[in-house]
Amino acid sequence: MGVKVALVVGSILFLINHGNAFIQGQMSRDRWISALLTYCVPYMVSIHGQSINHRRK
Repeated sequence: MGVKVALVVGSILFLINHGNAFIQGQMSRDRWISALLTYCVPYMVSIHGQSINHRRK
């Protein structure tokens, strides 16, 4: 489930934050690192939420 959330939410955030630079071919090394984090954060939030939910049961 975390991977699905990361792909959907991360892709939306990627387009918002980096879409212009990507389309124009202006993705620097720092932007790619930021783009990677754009996918990692929703993944970690989803996993954390699942963990909290599992503990409450």
